[in-house]
Amino acid sequence: MFLDTVLARNPRLVACATELHRSGAIPPDTYVLDLDAVTANAALLAAEAGRLGLSLWFVVKQLGRNPELVRAIARHIPRFAAIDPPEARVLHAAGARAGNLGHLVQIPHRALPEMLSWRPEAVTVYDLANARAVSEAAVRLGRVQDILVRIEGAPGAGYPGQEGGVPPDGIEVFAAAAERLPGVRVAGVTAFPCLRCDPGTGRPRATANLALARTARAVLAARRGVDPAGLLLSAPGVTSMAGLPLLARLGATHGEPGHALTGTTPLHAAGPRQPERPGYVYVSEVAHVLADGRPALFGGGFYPRAILRSALIPRTGARLAVQDAPPEHIDYYRLLAPGDARPGDTAVLAFRTQVFVTRSTVAVVSGLTDGTPELTGCYDPWGRPVGEPP
Repeated sequence: MFLDTVLARNPRLVACATELHRSGAIPPDTYVLDLDAVTANAALLAAEAGRLGLSLWFVVKQLGRNPELVRAIARHIPRFAAIDPPEARVLHAAGARAGNLGHLVQIPHRALPEMLSWRPEAVTVYDLANARAVSEAAVRLGRVQDILVRIEGAPGAGYPGQEGGVPPDGIEVFAAAAERLPGVRVAGVTAFPCLRCDPGTGRPRATANLALARTARAVLAARRGVDPAGLLLSAPGVTSMAGLPLLARLGATHGEPGHALTGTTPLHAAGPRQPERPGYVYVSEVAHVLADGRPALFGGGFYPRAILRSALIPRTGARLAVQDAPPEHIDYYRLLAPGDARPGDTAVLAFRTQVFVTRSTVAVVSGLTDGTPELTGCYDPWGRPVGEPP
């Protein structure tokens, strides 16, 4: 999906990743992250958000819960949105500050005392039961916690496995009950996804979810007799340099950049001249070649929604198509179309990923900008350092 873009915009990363594998410094099934690119992208996003009057909470599930990268991003975007408690703990331990917790995965009730002690800016709740649990935990800590109401997505505007939220026509009833809870304050609303890339133009456009969230915020504002702009509206989804002006124009207060930090939103595949520079590649190795000539790559880091198209074999310069995998596929290997490749060859790919659901290694490289690359560390997807490959 992104191989052409990364070859055009960040060829040093491809060359560095290839050499790291050839030398044995990294194993197959490794994501190589360009620390310089990620840092520069975070700075760009922070500056543009500041110009537009938006706030940002950064997300790292797609690039691994990696302390080096977290610290680099947090220098420009200090607060994070964590998708679940394990991620929140890694981010907190790396020194980043809690922004929005519970925005994709609700905080388990027993984890609330720990998470609320970090004083997050907001906790997203999907229903009154979770709002009540947050209130009870906050009261025990002697504080009041701001919450965001997750608005249930419009039909067809969400993703499987991410269902939930307060129905749009139930916001009045929810607000009336939540306002009686002593440990929470309804600070605003959120939904997901609020922006998507138009399949025809590749440009970001608002989804029906954002309209629902704006209406819900207006309902909350009317209850209090305040301007809706005084309530938070976090509108995650394709939060990028191209999308930030749209968020500001539509009244959002917060965005949650994830793939923009590595220059790997769908916009970057459709339009390689986006401001953010591509910041990672995936490195594998030809494990064996089938009798019909198809090379098999070592797997472990492939993701069902990755939109895989081709792999580069640097030894020969061949670009081999990546074959589709059926739903019952287990990620042991991934097959390529027949071509000039042999066992042991390095393969470089670039596709949309979610490192946190893989078993991959994450290698961080600095110095690519000035031509002095250095491997600064290797980590598992949870951000724990790993030793030298055998």
